[in-house]
Amino acid sequence: MSTKNIMIVGVGGQGTLLASRILGNAVIRKGYDVKVSEVHGMSQRGGSVVTYVKFGDAVHSPIIDKGEADIILAFECLEAYRALPWLKKGGKMIVNNQQINPMPVITGAADYPADILGKLGAAVDLTAVDALALAREAGNAKAVNVVLIGVMAKNTEIPYEEWIETIKTTVPPKFLDANLKAFDLGYHL
Repeated sequence: MSTKNIMIVGVGGQGTLLASRILGNAVIRKGYDVKVSEVHGMSQRGGSVVTYVKFGDAVHSPIIDKGEADIILAFECLEAYRALPWLKKGGKMIVNNQQINPMPVITGAADYPADILGKLGAAVDLTAVDALALAREAGNAKAVNVVLIGVMAKNTEIPYEEWIETIKTTVPPKFLDANLKAFDLGYHL
Protein backbone atom coordinates (compact mmCIF):
# COMPACT_ATOMS: atom_id res chain seq x y z
CA MET A 1 0.00 0.00 0.00
CA SER A 2 1.25 3.47 -0.80
CA THR A 3 1.48 5.87 2.11
CA LYS A 4 -1.72 7.67 3.12
CA ASN A 5 -1.45 11.10 4.71
CA ILE A 6 -4.16 12.39 7.02
CA MET A 7 -3.96 15.77 8.72
CA ILE A 8 -6.20 16.43 11.72
CA VAL A 9 -6.67 20.08 12.67
CA GLY A 10 -8.62 21.84 15.39
CA VAL A 11 -8.23 23.94 18.48
CA GLY A 12 -7.17 22.92 21.95
CA GLY A 13 -9.79 20.92 23.80
CA GLN A 14 -11.55 19.51 20.74
CA GLY A 15 -10.05 16.04 20.98
CA THR A 16 -7.70 16.06 18.00
CA LEU A 17 -5.19 13.94 19.92
CA LEU A 18 -7.77 11.27 20.79
CA ALA A 19 -8.90 11.24 17.17
CA SER A 20 -5.31 10.66 16.02
CA ARG A 21 -4.94 7.81 18.53
CA ILE A 22 -8.15 6.16 17.30
CA LEU A 23 -7.03 6.50 13.67
CA GLY A 24 -3.50 5.30 14.44
CA ASN A 25 -4.73 2.30 16.42
CA ALA A 26 -7.22 1.35 13.69
CA VAL A 27 -4.57 1.25 10.97
CA ILE A 28 -2.12 -0.60 13.25
CA ARG A 29 -4.82 -3.28 13.65
CA LYS A 30 -4.74 -3.63 9.85
CA GLY A 31 -0.99 -4.26 10.01
CA TYR A 32 0.23 -0.98 8.54
CA ASP A 33 3.27 0.98 9.60
CA VAL A 34 2.03 4.17 11.28
CA LYS A 35 3.73 7.42 12.25
CA VAL A 36 1.97 10.17 14.19
CA SER A 37 3.26 13.68 14.85
CA GLU A 38 1.49 16.25 17.00
CA VAL A 39 2.03 19.99 16.71
CA HIS A 40 0.59 22.04 19.55
CA GLY A 41 0.10 25.76 19.30
CA MET A 42 -1.39 27.41 22.33
CA SER A 43 -3.60 24.34 22.68
CA GLN A 44 -4.24 24.91 26.37
CA ARG A 45 -5.74 28.28 25.47
CA GLY A 46 -7.81 27.26 22.47
CA GLY A 47 -5.00 27.66 19.95
CA SER A 48 -4.32 25.53 16.89
CA VAL A 49 -3.56 21.84 17.20
CA VAL A 50 -2.35 19.85 14.20
CA THR A 51 -1.76 16.11 14.08
CA TYR A 52 -0.24 14.25 11.15
CA VAL A 53 -1.08 10.56 10.73
CA LYS A 54 0.81 8.69 8.01
CA PHE A 55 0.37 4.99 7.33
CA GLY A 56 1.25 2.41 4.73
CA ASP A 57 3.59 -0.52 4.16
CA ALA A 58 6.62 1.51 5.25
CA VAL A 59 6.49 5.05 6.62
CA HIS A 60 9.76 6.85 7.23
CA SER A 61 8.63 10.27 8.49
CA PRO A 62 5.54 11.49 10.34
CA ILE A 63 5.57 14.95 8.75
CA ILE A 64 3.13 15.88 5.99
CA ASP A 65 4.35 18.66 3.71
CA LYS A 66 2.17 21.16 1.88
CA GLY A 67 0.25 19.54 -0.95
CA GLU A 68 0.58 15.99 0.45
CA ALA A 69 -2.51 15.37 2.64
CA ASP A 70 -4.94 12.85 1.20
CA ILE A 71 -7.52 13.86 3.81
CA ILE A 72 -7.81 16.84 6.10
CA LEU A 73 -10.11 16.23 9.04
CA ALA A 74 -10.96 19.67 10.45
CA PHE A 75 -12.76 20.20 13.73
CA GLU A 76 -13.38 23.91 13.09
CA CYS A 77 -13.90 26.05 9.96
CA LEU A 78 -10.99 28.50 10.31
CA GLU A 79 -8.58 25.65 11.05
CA ALA A 80 -9.78 23.94 7.86
CA TYR A 81 -9.12 27.12 5.90
CA ARG A 82 -5.63 27.44 7.39
CA ALA A 83 -4.86 23.81 6.51
CA LEU A 84 -5.97 24.08 2.87
CA PRO A 85 -2.40 24.39 1.46
CA TRP A 86 -1.57 20.93 2.86
CA LEU A 87 -4.36 19.19 0.91
CA LYS A 88 -3.12 17.46 -2.22
CA LYS A 89 -4.84 17.92 -5.56
CA GLY A 90 -7.79 15.53 -5.55
CA GLY A 91 -7.68 15.20 -1.75
CA LYS A 92 -10.73 15.28 0.51
CA MET A 93 -11.59 17.66 3.32
CA ILE A 94 -14.07 16.76 6.07
CA VAL A 95 -15.02 19.79 8.16
CA ASN A 96 -17.09 20.33 11.27
CA ASN A 97 -19.13 23.44 10.47
CA GLN A 98 -18.49 24.91 13.92
CA GLN A 99 -16.83 28.30 14.24
CA ILE A 100 -14.68 28.97 17.30
CA ASN A 101 -13.42 32.52 17.54
CA PRO A 102 -9.66 32.83 17.99
CA MET A 103 -8.31 35.43 20.41
CA PRO A 104 -7.87 38.21 17.77
CA VAL A 105 -11.57 37.89 16.90
CA ILE A 106 -12.60 37.79 20.56
CA THR A 107 -10.64 40.97 21.31
CA GLY A 108 -11.96 42.75 18.22
CA ALA A 109 -8.55 42.97 16.54
CA ALA A 110 -9.75 40.85 13.58
CA ASP A 111 -12.90 39.54 11.97
CA TYR A 112 -13.72 35.88 11.52
CA PRO A 113 -13.46 35.23 7.75
CA ALA A 114 -16.81 35.10 5.97
CA ASP A 115 -18.18 32.06 4.12
CA ILE A 116 -15.26 29.72 4.75
CA LEU A 117 -17.29 26.64 3.84
CA GLY A 118 -18.38 28.25 0.58
CA LYS A 119 -14.80 29.06 -0.33
CA LEU A 120 -13.59 25.57 0.57
CA GLY A 121 -16.46 23.92 -1.29
CA ALA A 122 -15.54 25.84 -4.43
CA ALA A 123 -11.92 24.71 -4.18
CA VAL A 124 -11.90 21.09 -2.94
CA ASP A 125 -13.89 17.90 -2.41
CA LEU A 126 -15.61 19.03 0.80
CA THR A 127 -17.88 17.26 3.25
CA ALA A 128 -19.24 19.72 5.81
CA VAL A 129 -20.84 18.20 8.89
CA ASP A 130 -22.70 19.60 11.89
CA ALA A 131 -20.63 17.31 14.11
CA LEU A 132 -21.49 19.26 17.25
CA ALA A 133 -25.21 18.53 16.80
CA LEU A 134 -24.47 14.85 16.20
CA ALA A 135 -22.17 14.71 19.25
CA ARG A 136 -24.92 16.22 21.39
CA GLU A 137 -27.34 13.65 19.97
CA ALA A 138 -24.87 10.96 21.03
CA GLY A 139 -24.92 12.34 24.57
CA ASN A 140 -21.61 14.21 24.77
CA ALA A 141 -20.87 17.52 23.02
CA LYS A 142 -17.15 16.72 23.29
CA ALA A 143 -17.55 13.71 20.96
CA VAL A 144 -17.26 15.92 17.84
CA ASN A 145 -13.90 14.26 17.20
CA VAL A 146 -15.37 10.76 17.07
CA VAL A 147 -18.28 11.90 14.88
CA LEU A 148 -15.71 13.17 12.37
CA ILE A 149 -13.67 9.96 12.63
CA GLY A 150 -16.91 8.14 11.78
CA VAL A 151 -17.48 10.28 8.69
CA MET A 152 -13.92 9.66 7.55
CA ALA A 153 -14.02 5.93 8.41
CA LYS A 154 -16.87 5.35 5.97
CA ASN A 155 -14.41 6.16 3.17
CA THR A 156 -11.67 3.73 4.27
CA GLU A 157 -10.99 0.07 3.66
CA ILE A 158 -11.23 -0.65 7.39
CA PRO A 159 -14.52 -2.41 8.22
CA TYR A 160 -17.01 -0.80 10.60
CA GLU A 161 -16.54 -3.56 13.20
CA GLU A 162 -12.79 -2.95 13.38
CA TRP A 163 -13.36 0.74 14.03
CA ILE A 164 -15.76 -0.17 16.84
CA GLU A 165 -13.20 -2.52 18.42
CA THR A 166 -10.54 0.19 18.14
CA ILE A 167 -12.76 2.73 19.86
CA LYS A 168 -13.50 0.23 22.64
CA THR A 169 -9.78 -0.18 23.33
CA THR A 170 -8.85 3.50 22.92
CA VAL A 171 -11.59 5.56 24.59
CA PRO A 172 -11.82 5.65 28.40
CA PRO A 173 -14.70 3.42 29.64
CA LYS A 174 -16.73 6.24 31.19
CA PHE A 175 -16.98 7.95 27.76
CA LEU A 176 -17.31 4.80 25.67
CA ASP A 177 -21.09 4.64 25.11
CA ALA A 178 -21.37 8.24 23.90
CA ASN A 179 -18.32 7.83 21.67
CA LEU A 180 -19.62 4.61 20.11
CA LYS A 181 -22.90 6.36 19.35
CA ALA A 182 -21.04 9.42 18.01
CA PHE A 183 -18.98 7.21 15.70
CA ASP A 184 -22.11 5.44 14.47
CA LEU A 185 -23.88 8.73 13.75
CA GLY A 186 -20.88 10.00 11.76
CA TYR A 187 -20.37 6.72 9.93
CA HIS A 188 -24.01 6.48 8.86
CA LEU A 189 -24.43 10.18 8.03
